[in-house]
Amino acid sequence: MDPPPTGTTQTGTRTRPGVEVSDFDRPRLPRHVRLAFCRTRRRRILLHPETVVVLNGSGGAVIELCDGRHTVTEIVTELGARYQAVSEDEVRQFLTQLVSRRWLELTDG
Repeated sequence: MDPPPTGTTQTGTRTRPGVEVSDFDRPRLPRHVRLAFCRTRRRRILLHPETVVVLNGSGGAVIELCDGRHTVTEIVTELGARYQAVSEDEVRQFLTQLVSRRWLELTDG
């Protein structure tokens, strides 16, 4: 029997591919991923073992709010307050991609 498409670790976080991002999930960086600022590139970067991901301005703003306290809905609302046009679908797709790559994990809200 195949495992279900979503996985839950012992801490109640989900990181497997196929995980859907819900309104009440609280995304956060896993222990092996770090958000930093690269002075050379003058951009935020994600540091993952053996990988550096250079983020654009909006990607950095989204991940900055992924602290395990904000829900997805709160993240979209905060970004809407900062910027005039925020696509909720684009934010969800971005978070889903990061979860599928195991660069973000979701805590049930």
